[in-house]
Amino acid sequence: MSSKKPQLVVFDLDYTLWPFWVDTHVEAPFMLQGNGEIVDSAGYHVTVYPDVPQILEKLHAEGYVMAVASRTSCIEEANELVELLQWNRYFTYKEIYPSAKTTHFEKFRQKSGIPFKSMLFFDDEHRNIVDVGSLGVTCILAEDGVSHDVLKSGLETFARKS
Repeated sequence: MSSKKPQLVVFDLDYTLWPFWVDTHVEAPFMLQGNGEIVDSAGYHVTVYPDVPQILEKLHAEGYVMAVASRTSCIEEANELVELLQWNRYFTYKEIYPSAKTTHFEKFRQKSGIPFKSMLFFDDEHRNIVDVGSLGVTCILAEDGVSHDVLKSGLETFARKS
């Protein structure tokens, strides 16, 4: 991989890091069980895409600054799951609320001072890729969630564009 690395790596949540919509497919409150699994109030086992825990740990260990941009009306629930998954240690910035993703990225730029061209974004929705891409952010469509291959492709795409 090239030495050209993004200064900020941003992930959507729903269908990008986990395989559901937090506002329609799971029911708060959530409970962390003794075996480490998370269940919702209906007993549904909350899971994430298989590669995601390793990816977050790897990026964190390599010194990447990471963020979450999620357009959901279930702000508390999304934050609760991020906390139960112990992901807050990975994310320096979190913008979780119903708004255009460009608004989330404007906040990232304001809070971090990182220019859009130095950001890499993963999302499962094409419209978000188009909107955020118009800001100059390198955007990667993760139609089946983030995986090692999707991450590698994103980092390579970013390095080529830089």
